[in-house]
Amino acid sequence: MPVYEYKALKQSGKNVKGIIDADSVLTARQALRGSGVFPVEVKETSSTPKETPSYLNSVATLFKRVKPGELSAVTRQLATLLGAGLTLVEALSALISQATNPLLKKSMAQIKESVNQGNSLASSLSQHPKIFSQIYINMVRAGEASGSLDLVLERLAEYSEHQEALRGRIRAALAYPIVMFVIGTVILFLLMAFIVPNITRVFSEMGQALPLPTIVLIGASNFLKSYWWIVLCCLGVCVLLVKRFTKSQKGLHIKDKIKLRMPVFGSINTKMAMARFGRTLGSLLQSGVPLLSSLQIVRNIVNNGLIAVAIDDAIVQLEEGESLAAPLSRSPWFPPIVVQMISVGEKSGELQNMLDKIAEIYERETESKVTALTSMLEPIMILAMGLAVGFIVVSILFPIFEMNQMIR
Repeated sequence: MPVYEYKALKQSGKNVKGIIDADSVLTARQALRGSGVFPVEVKETSSTPKETPSYLNSVATLFKRVKPGELSAVTRQLATLLGAGLTLVEALSALISQATNPLLKKSMAQIKESVNQGNSLASSLSQHPKIFSQIYINMVRAGEASGSLDLVLERLAEYSEHQEALRGRIRAALAYPIVMFVIGTVILFLLMAFIVPNITRVFSEMGQALPLPTIVLIGASNFLKSYWWIVLCCLGVCVLLVKRFTKSQKGLHIKDKIKLRMPVFGSINTKMAMARFGRTLGSLLQSGVPLLSSLQIVRNIVNNGLIAVAIDDAIVQLEEGESLAAPLSRSPWFPPIVVQMISVGEKSGELQNMLDKIAEIYERETESKVTALTSMLEPIMILAMGLAVGFIVVSILFPIFEMNQMIR
């Protein structure tokens, strides 16, 4: 049954919009009038979303997107409805009526229409790559093939919730240092560009020799006051050039290598990549996705090209009959404990469980590392701010002390 988007007026004059299933536009209008609203515009929604220019798409995503929490909730509800014995179309209809996010509601309606036309759920989901990731689509495809779609969807919901919870804890740990850094930088900029010049103008007018710290402060303050826009433009250009360089193959390689090699943060990035590798690969294998297909999906979500190359080498070696642990052991980016646990899992037939344990170990280590880092950053940032403000205060007080001595 086709799906129609509508805009209508309530009896109170309030505008409403939504979607409705109907055999035709006329039927849709009659159904809307029967529900007490007066349709203004009714148009059919295609099951295949239209291509949107990339620049418009990026702007639209800022205002309309499906949050991970919303997708997890819908996935769990769909698993529950299928487990209760409802057909896929009935379950999708129930979810459409309950959805509050307009983009998700529209996408679910298009998915339902596609399923009604005889397409599989995985094929229908693949028409919406901005909402449903490759791991999501492949796990659903494996669930359909094995006849255990409800169990796979339950596992998907748990996976999404776990990943979102980890991201939330890391964001919460980093929020305070980031906010403090931004506010401190803005305050120092305002002090140097607008407040300090008014104070130091008196010293310049006196025409007496000034201490070196005061001369440095006045010079820096005058520069920022006169050329602050040049500083901002230079920073913007540097950011754009770095982004453009890191999009090239060579730049991306250097960026990924720095992410893994840099002090402190390199260890955190490695642990995060290992946690993502173990959690994703374990979830795919538990859902019935073949190992080679799972590795091809995982390589795209580890968020590092060097680790992706190591996974590519492992795929080639697996096709030649080698184990997974052997090629990974030759990569400098996979810690020995990860390789050992994978090797034990392969020999014991418990690879999925071992991958889950790897994920749990590295998720805990990532969280503890980030917490320890933020606890160190806070006093360092306070000290840096104190030194900067102290330098400003001392630079202003030095000439005042000298003036008092001359008066005496």
